[in-house]
Amino acid sequence: MKGSENATRAASQAEFTKIQELLYELRIEQIMTHPVVSIPIGTRMTEVKESMRFHRFSGLPVADGDQLLGIVSVEDVIRWLEAGAPEASVEQWMTRKVHTLRVDEAAAQALSKFDRHKVGRLPVLDSHGKLAGIVTPGDIISRVLRVLDARYREYESGRPRTPFTMADLASDDTTLVLRFQVSPRDFDKAGTAATRIKRVLECFGTEPRLVRRAGIAAYEAEMNLVIHTDSGGTMMVELKPHRLCIESRDSGPGIPDVEQALTPGFSTAPDWIRELGFGAGMGLNNMRMCADGFSIQSEVGKGTLVRVVIHLDERKPG
Repeated sequence: MKGSENATRAASQAEFTKIQELLYELRIEQIMTHPVVSIPIGTRMTEVKESMRFHRFSGLPVADGDQLLGIVSVEDVIRWLEAGAPEASVEQWMTRKVHTLRVDEAAAQALSKFDRHKVGRLPVLDSHGKLAGIVTPGDIISRVLRVLDARYREYESGRPRTPFTMADLASDDTTLVLRFQVSPRDFDKAGTAATRIKRVLECFGTEPRLVRRAGIAAYEAEMNLVIHTDSGGTMMVELKPHRLCIESRDSGPGIPDVEQALTPGFSTAPDWIRELGFGAGMGLNNMRMCADGFSIQSEVGKGTLVRVVIHLDERKPG
């Protein structure tokens, strides 16, 4: 039975690809289309129809300058046409409750929103809530392909990637320790620790597949501290020549039912955080799938310790 579980775990780990790594790494501001083609609130529906036809867009933000007021889609135009195309402004037919993205969100969060809300485009807001761009699923795919192509060309060029490896620092007891303090609800800096951990591993010549696993596990651990903790927490990374250990520790509120928390899709994140595209209930599962060793210790009112171990040598997951 244990061998079967190990095989399943290994298969799950193999599913984390370079594309998934990029989706965690790329930020919306690197993907979005800008400046945005938008329409004023007083635009007539006949003009909206012609604007969509001219630009070949299936949706347009409705804005007052850089303030987003709504969005009008081709479905809204169809409803207007089916009603007999009455003389009307876009204000009467647009969608007012608009799902949006922030410039600093990860592409993975955008895909989560596209899947959850079943929309074809998402306006992007800057840190001041102003309209900064717009993103479609096609924009994400295009950007990922461009980055993959650029990295492949770099690889083919034969340029050296790393000047040394962890083996060059081997001694009787070589350990590199990194500590990161993570603040609660600080989405502007979310992902910073995971990015730095990946860079360290790349500098030491760690295999790309292991870097991907570590990057995803670290990102999910960091996001858990940002989303779910009362006062943030600490991430400690211990890197040895043959093993990476990531520990995420906080002082509350704790997890009442760990098994339930490990259920895919289960989330205690408030609605406003889920609207931002976070807290989809897959963080702990993604960490466990990336890990060769995984454990959670939690006590309500006291805090939680999550530990992920990834072997950097040829030993099998266990």
